[in-house]
Amino acid sequence: MATIDGRPAMYGVTLKQLRELMEHRGREGVAKLEDFGGVQDICRKLYTSATEGLSGSENDLEHRRETFGSNTIPPKPPKTFLQLIWEALQDVTLIILEIAALVSLGLSFYQPPDEEEVVHPGDEEGHHGWIEGLAILISVIVVVIVTAFNDYTKERQFRGLQSQIEGEHKFSVIRGGEVKQIFVGDIVVGDICQVKYGDLLPADGVVIQSNDLKVDESSLTGESDHVKKGDKSDPMLLSGTHVMEGSGKMLVTAVGVNSQAGIIFTLLGAAVDEQEAEAKKRKKGEEKAAIENRSTAAAKSEPVEEVVVAKETDDSHKKEKSVLQAKLTKLAIQIGYAGSTIAVLTVVLLVIQFCVQTFIIEGKTWKNSYANQLVKHLIIGVTVLVVAVPEGLPLAVTLSLAYSVKKMMKDNNLVRHLDACETMGNATAICSDKTGTLTTNRMTVVQSYICEKLCKTTPKYSDYPEPVMNLLVQAIAINSAYTSQIMCTEPGELPKQVGNKTECALLGFVQAVGKSYQGIRDAQTEESFTRVYTFNSVRKSMSTVVPRPDGGYRLFTKGASEIVMKKCAFIHGRDGCLEKFTREMQDRLVRTVIEPMACDGLRTISIAYRDFVPGKAEINQVHCDNEPNWDDEENIVNNLTCLCIVGIEDPVRPEVPEAIRKCQRAGITVRMVTGDNINTARSISMKCGIVKPGDDFLIIEGKEFNRRIRDSHGEVQQHLIDKVWPKLRVLARSSPTDKYTLVKGIIDSKISESREVVAVTGDGTNDGPALKKADVGFAMGIAGTDVAKEASDIILTDDNFSSIVKAVMWGRNVYDSIAKFLQFQLTVNVVAVIVAFIGACAVQDSPLKAVQMLWVNLIMDTLASLALATEMPTSDLLLRKPYGRTKPLISRTMMKNILGQGIYQLIVIFTLLFFGDKLLDIESGRGLPDGVPGEHFTIIFNTFVMMTLFNEINARKIHGQRNVFSGIFTNPIFYSIWVATMVSQVLIVQFGGVAFSCKKLTLEQWLWCLFFGVGTLIWGQVVTTVPTRTIPKIFSCA
Repeated sequence: MATIDGRPAMYGVTLKQLRELMEHRGREGVAKLEDFGGVQDICRKLYTSATEGLSGSENDLEHRRETFGSNTIPPKPPKTFLQLIWEALQDVTLIILEIAALVSLGLSFYQPPDEEEVVHPGDEEGHHGWIEGLAILISVIVVVIVTAFNDYTKERQFRGLQSQIEGEHKFSVIRGGEVKQIFVGDIVVGDICQVKYGDLLPADGVVIQSNDLKVDESSLTGESDHVKKGDKSDPMLLSGTHVMEGSGKMLVTAVGVNSQAGIIFTLLGAAVDEQEAEAKKRKKGEEKAAIENRSTAAAKSEPVEEVVVAKETDDSHKKEKSVLQAKLTKLAIQIGYAGSTIAVLTVVLLVIQFCVQTFIIEGKTWKNSYANQLVKHLIIGVTVLVVAVPEGLPLAVTLSLAYSVKKMMKDNNLVRHLDACETMGNATAICSDKTGTLTTNRMTVVQSYICEKLCKTTPKYSDYPEPVMNLLVQAIAINSAYTSQIMCTEPGELPKQVGNKTECALLGFVQAVGKSYQGIRDAQTEESFTRVYTFNSVRKSMSTVVPRPDGGYRLFTKGASEIVMKKCAFIHGRDGCLEKFTREMQDRLVRTVIEPMACDGLRTISIAYRDFVPGKAEINQVHCDNEPNWDDEENIVNNLTCLCIVGIEDPVRPEVPEAIRKCQRAGITVRMVTGDNINTARSISMKCGIVKPGDDFLIIEGKEFNRRIRDSHGEVQQHLIDKVWPKLRVLARSSPTDKYTLVKGIIDSKISESREVVAVTGDGTNDGPALKKADVGFAMGIAGTDVAKEASDIILTDDNFSSIVKAVMWGRNVYDSIAKFLQFQLTVNVVAVIVAFIGACAVQDSPLKAVQMLWVNLIMDTLASLALATEMPTSDLLLRKPYGRTKPLISRTMMKNILGQGIYQLIVIFTLLFFGDKLLDIESGRGLPDGVPGEHFTIIFNTFVMMTLFNEINARKIHGQRNVFSGIFTNPIFYSIWVATMVSQVLIVQFGGVAFSCKKLTLEQWLWCLFFGVGTLIWGQVVTTVPTRTIPKIFSCA
């Protein structure tokens, strides 16, 4: 018989049986599990151990993947390059150009029979008529390929980003008796996983052991109630669901496409393929959204239609458009209208002039060859439209965002939603957590109060009564998640804290007094626990019930000191003797111990216990013959005996005060929202610089906050919130609901002139609603739960507040990059369109030919967007206030630059058009037959491109700075593209010939073109000198 690592290769249960098992819920699931012989029997059939897990040998894991599948769901294949080219070809203006070019090409080869005129020797139209049509086609192909290439790289970046987000996801499993963090994709059937509050379950499984485990299955079933999980109630845990409370262990029974979420994915994928044709008629991306929504229907029997509908309704709650998107959409529409109008006028004028000239003045009759002339006029009109419409805008936005997102990775910002990056630049308020974000999240016990002795150093075990210290060490070791551990590292380094940092501080305290917490845990395994009341934001404490060696039960509790103390009736006094813990003593303890600790910025934790005994009970014990009703938490966790109070220090991160100063200088208000008590919160906020001594700001607790913002019926009222939030700086002892209420209140407020843009940090499962509601939600990459990460827009991979400041810088930089590009592009648009239009009126021909305009369009759209969208941010960005939602995208300074440069370029071009032939002593290009390139119009084209190129350098600054060259060498993409464009222009003019309607220029003519080009830089300094306030406000737009 075949064996793998000494065990049989055949499992005692098949993939099909396991899949069927996972389709049952609740009581049905319990019964079905019993049919299989219970969870221990399934462990045996899968050759795994509930306590030791799998051996972890590579052969065994590989065999399991082959038999039961791997824990990955294959993504939808990306679009191919050809598909992207086809999509780029769908652009309406490009289609009109293609058709017109083909018609022009066809007509140039067509010699109608009635055409018997003599061809003039100088008229090269007959020989070269086809070149222009072909050149336009080639230009269109170049534009399409560049667009497709950009989309392709963008899609690849997104996929890379997505896989990075998914790749970051690790999970705790037991292998070879040790707890290990492994990537979710490496989990196999038979693994024993440790699940805890906040986890997103990565596979289907069966509960082995549960401590108060509650799961939110709404993503699969639509039911919003949390489902209690346990071997007696409902043992099935499903992938894609969120653990909302408690902890436990599960045996993995189905992974990847065989898990419940995977089955739905496969169904959805198949349904999408079938409906592909219909889906195209609907909004693009709906089916994609349905697939991407990892969490959807209940069992596989559910119809797929319902799944998609559920997703659609879910999408209606998405955030509104980002600030920049809204402004750009408005601007693109405005430019589109103007461009279309001028394009139509240009065509109409050219056609009327041609008809009047040919048929009325010259009195000729219609010939078929004239159709070619009319097509040429149409091409010029369409080209004007192509130049006028800034199709480079979306490209610039995408490029700038994608570039920023890539760079932000290095600054510890993992961006999940692209527009969050840009929205962050407009942030006016940041609501930040304290622990781990403003502080280091490396906690240590620095003060303790045991047996009426306050100790500000590490106490000695022998200084206190043995029974009390023994109880205290047990209380800390047992009543904390067994995933919290202190790992030994290299000599000289600090020990590594794994798991909950507050618990790690307490475990460190046990080690500091010379005891081992691991020995106690080995003797009292998690399986032996009678009941666990896990920590949550309502309890603010955690309790564990274990059996006593001599019968009965012992309850250990730890939590926020003032909350646990209210439940204490006894305390160990001097020499460990028991005393009644009266209200007076409690108040005195708060005044003399807890408040001074909190004022030092310490987090205070109380540890207590209670005994339930079968025989004679002492004064602080409870007599019970039968097992108490553990569901009656109110009475169980009461009349406790206080063991000690500890003060835990979590120092402020050294870089945070400076980061907060930068925020305040940049016009961003930082507020701290924390669950700690008000004195600790006040102390930390002072150290950070959120509040300064003598400031008239509010520091209040959640209770007081709720009292102020609710009316007599307990309803939250916006006008009451508006009285609180402007001055609020610290909200202490707050619940996640308070955080959500505050964020919503600030966003919905109408009292400031433009709506506030709020960023929020969160790490807990219950922070989900606040993170979703905020304009930008930051989840903690280290301390954050999977639920918080799912709800966020950006993940802070180092949990550090100063990384948020970098996100603000990048956000503002994106906004400025787009503005730079706009300033540059609109100048070119205005000049090219006016030149084409007036040229059509005055010279019956556009001085800039269709191919030339397409080349200019390529420079300004694609290449300039690449060059200007990739500027690096500078610290100057944090010296100004946020733009806000209502400030025009094109400021008055930018409009001054656009108009100023536009006027200069138009004067130069029209001077060259009407007087250039005399000034430069060359043959006039006006009235030359079509298709004959002359020096005159070549100089006009070349000068226009030179002015455009030098104006690109001007466009690098949009706030009226004089030095347009500063930092130019920090952006290699900019100067590489600039030089490449310049070289291409030289080649086009000197060797482009008929294809580009160009004639070779002499050195002197080149110097004139360069002189006019460099003139834009000098003229730029003149424009900068003009005061901005002379420009009427009406000129700022979008």
